[in-house]
Amino acid sequence: MAPWLKSAMLPPTPFLVMAAVGLLLARQRRDWGWWSAVAAVAALALLATPLLSATLLRRLETSPPLSAEQLRAAPAEAIAILSADAATAPEYGGDSVGALTLVRLRYGARVQLATGLPLLVSGGTLPAGGIRIAAAMRSVLEDEFHVPVAWIEDRSQDTWENARFSAAILERQGIRRVLLVTHAWHMTRARAAFERAGLEVVAAPTGFTGPPTLTLDSLIPSAPALAASYFAIYETLGGVYYRFAKS
Repeated sequence: MAPWLKSAMLPPTPFLVMAAVGLLLARQRRDWGWWSAVAAVAALALLATPLLSATLLRRLETSPPLSAEQLRAAPAEAIAILSADAATAPEYGGDSVGALTLVRLRYGARVQLATGLPLLVSGGTLPAGGIRIAAAMRSVLEDEFHVPVAWIEDRSQDTWENARFSAAILERQGIRRVLLVTHAWHMTRARAAFERAGLEVVAAPTGFTGPPTLTLDSLIPSAPALAASYFAIYETLGGVYYRFAKS
């Protein structure tokens, strides 16, 4: 999905546009316009509450965590770790992996140490340009976690291409079964993409969302909660898109 289209479709943009349109229409249709603006702001505020954002994310987390015993017994021939983001990191000598990618790398290193399987990292250049995330992922794994990386896939721009290009690399090595490492809320869409690319997948999710609890704090809107709702809505729309447009 093009970055501009993603920004236009996902919160907060559509709600802000709806609120602005409502305020403009309020000049001619006072009641209808004001109610539209209020509804848009209220919906945005709800999405920014930790209670709702956690509920939305947990609905996507359908793959359970794996125990150490399950990892060692998994019928896989390799590990694939998917990228998420990059970050400006002058203290490391240049751009590096972002916080979301680092979560996946940390667990991917644990999976590799538990299984001894060869490891592939997947992530191309971000749309805004800059580093190839797969190269930064390899540096972090090898230099900081002391885990070897067997292959890098550095052409992909989205999850579908992660799967397609990674499958091509692995199939040349005669590998068809992988332990797939990504966030729990991303796993359903990622697994579908990898299976469509011809690979057998053992889900190895990480970064689980805590259970939503009804407290005063959970009802107060916050920027992190809005970001969580953003990911939940994006994954939901992405799953629908893969189901119909990629069939």
